[in-house]
Amino acid sequence: MAGIRQIGSRTIADVGFTRLDEVTIEAPDGSTAVRYALRLANAVAVVPLDGDDVILIEQYRSPIDQRLLEIPAGVLDIEGEEPEVAAARELEEEIGFTPRSLLHLTDLITSPGVVDEVISIYLAEGVHHADRKPVGPEERYADVHRMPLSEAIDLVHNGRIRDGKSIVGLLLAASR
Repeated sequence: MAGIRQIGSRTIADVGFTRLDEVTIEAPDGSTAVRYALRLANAVAVVPLDGDDVILIEQYRSPIDQRLLEIPAGVLDIEGEEPEVAAARELEEEIGFTPRSLLHLTDLITSPGVVDEVISIYLAEGVHHADRKPVGPEERYADVHRMPLSEAIDLVHNGRIRDGKSIVGLLLAASR
């Protein structure tokens, strides 16, 4: 709504790539309200295609205490690193592939009512094998899956792929 503006903000907690802010907003009528905003590092995600196949990673995710089947992704955690460079790095770290080309598909705002995170999603075409360089136990104990893109889309539709960035990336890749 036009006229609503932020008039104050203070940090409540700051840990790692996550900060919690208390934000005060003012409405056009002069009334104010307090909201909470989770500030996260932005991220990249990549739909890696090799011909008609997509390569996915199945890894443990501690916030939900489950393994998820996803497109490779990671936070922009290297100072000054361009998103395209981070996307290529994440492919190599997580699934052991490098892209011939990267095409920006979209910038996904994950949950704007609470979080300011933006995930830049790319399509990687012509991927080829490289040494996998997993970072952390989740990646070391992850499984890499290759399947036809059409099968991955079926997994989206039947609820097996539930991760938002993966759903968006796969559907956009399939619509090209």
